[in-house]
Amino acid sequence: MEFPTILCGPIVRRVEPAHVFIWIVLSKPYDIRAEIVEINRVKESQSLHYISMNCETESKTVQAGKNVYISLVKISPQTGSFPTDQLLGYNLVFENGVESLDLGSFDLLSPSHPHSIVYQHLAYPTFYINDGIPSNILYGSCRKLHGLGTDVLAKTDEAIASSYNHPARPSSLFLMGDQIYADDVADPLFTIITRFGKILMGQEEDLGAVDSRLNEAPFRQGIQQINGRQYITEHFCQFTSMKAPNHLLSFSDYAVMYMMSWSPSLWELAHKERMFGTFQEALAKNDIYFAYKDRQSKKHKAEYRKLQQRYEEQVKELAQAEKALYSVRRVLANTPTYMMFDDHDLTDDWNLSKDWKTRVWNAPLGRHVISNGLAAYWLFQGWGNEPNSYTHLGEVTQDYLDTLLPGSLPHSEWVHSLWNYDSWHFTTPTKPKAVFLDTRTERGYAIKPKPLKVGKRIDEEPSSPNLLHQEGWNRVSTKLAASGWHEKEPLIIVSPSPLYGIGLIENFLHDYLLPLRTFGLPVESNFDLEAWKYNGKGFSDFLHQVAAWNPGECIILSGDVHSASSVQSEITFGDGRELKIHQFTSSPIKNMSFTGFSGAIMRFIIGLNARERINRTLYRCCTHEYVLFQVKHESHFPSDYVWKETIRYQPISESSIVETDNNIGLVWDGGTGPLSRLLL
Repeated sequence: MEFPTILCGPIVRRVEPAHVFIWIVLSKPYDIRAEIVEINRVKESQSLHYISMNCETESKTVQAGKNVYISLVKISPQTGSFPTDQLLGYNLVFENGVESLDLGSFDLLSPSHPHSIVYQHLAYPTFYINDGIPSNILYGSCRKLHGLGTDVLAKTDEAIASSYNHPARPSSLFLMGDQIYADDVADPLFTIITRFGKILMGQEEDLGAVDSRLNEAPFRQGIQQINGRQYITEHFCQFTSMKAPNHLLSFSDYAVMYMMSWSPSLWELAHKERMFGTFQEALAKNDIYFAYKDRQSKKHKAEYRKLQQRYEEQVKELAQAEKALYSVRRVLANTPTYMMFDDHDLTDDWNLSKDWKTRVWNAPLGRHVISNGLAAYWLFQGWGNEPNSYTHLGEVTQDYLDTLLPGSLPHSEWVHSLWNYDSWHFTTPTKPKAVFLDTRTERGYAIKPKPLKVGKRIDEEPSSPNLLHQEGWNRVSTKLAASGWHEKEPLIIVSPSPLYGIGLIENFLHDYLLPLRTFGLPVESNFDLEAWKYNGKGFSDFLHQVAAWNPGECIILSGDVHSASSVQSEITFGDGRELKIHQFTSSPIKNMSFTGFSGAIMRFIIGLNARERINRTLYRCCTHEYVLFQVKHESHFPSDYVWKETIRYQPISESSIVETDNNIGLVWDGGTGPLSRLLL
């Protein structure tokens, strides 16, 4: 099988006046050189004038497999700095002593080619480095290839195309979690992912050496079959995802999933090799695992019907996802992109609780799979956020990938380095600056739950973690100060989980689902009861930390909850300090959840309550015991509060405060404060 030279990318990552970073995955080793051009419009003729800039190129490459070379290309001006608020273009040149190729060699720079990565009649993919002009920032999360609905990154492509040479075009993209769904993989993709992974890597990762039970029947065969991994992930990994029949396990699984999520290259090859098959074809090849083996039994027949229906529905959704991939690739090639993980990037409920983390660490296969997910996250997402992270993570990852020997010294060092890494958080050189919070590995786990008081009723608070412990806040503060940000300047805080959720939905979860814990049901893991509001101390710590930073304007961007909303809060602390927060939430990019009968009911309930909440002000305060009170009027606040706040939900359409269709947000400086709108 001959792989395309470019497996994934190019993706513009971190950009600032001193450096530009571009990420790409190749199937062959090349020396990579970059070119940057300044693009100006000639007023008299309205033609474009390209000025080549003198640059230096430095690229670092991790060989992740026999045919996988992941590179981060650093481009620096030889003198001075790159111009800001100016349209810049780039090209990549690939040389190996025998041939010299560039992006144009693959028809990516041809405006007339339907799959090019340039806009309109530009000669190159382009981007802006914002300085004097505030950034227009796209933000969203939760993109599942076989998720329901339209991939709104394709809508993003249309938005950029309509203003491609204007400084007001979207100039940065914030992806805030669940860029892939490692636990929820479509049946028709599973065998393609595993087959590509084996060939690309050149050798198989011996998971049986991690857990010897995988060498026994039925797991030896089931792990390679569609629908064969649910029991393995639950019992061998100690994961809690209920949708894990095809869970990614090996490093190559994760790597191929990323490449198929961001680029059409492997899809094109899969079609060429006739790898997309029907349910009946998969059945004929013995590619499907059945829990009930007796073909004449009612249970087998019911399982058969269920799997066939699921497979055929996913085929339809994947066809829509594939069509959008050319647009997705073009967006990523033209927009500086910053990415933070959430749970599905590794597995559902990742680090949900201290017990979850301990059980998975003590399960050799679970510990290994999380390491694979973290290594893939770093190579495909995190490295471009923080290019300096290569020094340590790059070395230990390369040492392990060179051998792929579980139990070896490189494997042990790799696992411990990834599990103990404490700098996944990062800042961006956007205007205003943004700080991305790591709410997965920096969690603090409370020993005893605190009571949560709502109105006159006191309920036991779920044993949810602080989404950021104090040491984590200290590290974030240090990194924020090192970025050059100063107090009184505006600040964007990116939190995968919203600080303020939709009360209607959250109260339903709290009032009706939490009591089910008394019957021994795993409510927290089944219904994602993990948010800032479910831990009074964590919520209060968030507010105190932001107040200590003292930003001139505080904007929180978040996703995760599969709905979009806009909230404004004004907080007054007991010592007289004040803080104003704008929170914009956008989710999902492609994974509509409020569908079917239950979704229709939820939409109906939301609709009934929306009109009241648009103009309604909520009043809340916190005591020294981290008990949260909600009162009817501001005059009802107790005198000994730690902080009090007024909350207003802003309309995002004429009649609603929440949007549940697939969406991505666009936030910009409106002159009198931040504004946001949704692309649907």
